[in-house]
Amino acid sequence: MDRAQRGLRHRISYDPARFPRYLPEAYCLCRGCLTGLFGEEDFRYRSAPVYSPAVVLRRTAACAGGRSVYAEHYVTIPVGCTCVPEPDKASDSANSSMDKPGAKLLLGPNDRPAGR
Repeated sequence: MDRAQRGLRHRISYDPARFPRYLPEAYCLCRGCLTGLFGEEDFRYRSAPVYSPAVVLRRTAACAGGRSVYAEHYVTIPVGCTCVPEPDKASDSANSSMDKPGAKLLLGPNDRPAGR
């Protein structure tokens, strides 16, 4: 079992009007990520669900020949968890990359955009 799977469990979603009626869905057990040699929880990262698109059939109100009519329905299903870095508290502004040291403008004060 790898690190990502240690903080992951599955539950079964049930919907009698859907085919398949039962769908396994993953959910993350930890807020942080299990890292390190002994799987310690690291709060510099957060566990985030990974989704996959799927097509299911959903029963409609219509009947044809005494049988239910089903229509395609697109859903996103959580299939796993991954680790993503927690955002820096200092980088909450909309243009945070411009505020960081080392960010440079490539145009000088007398430069004009091409085509003018």
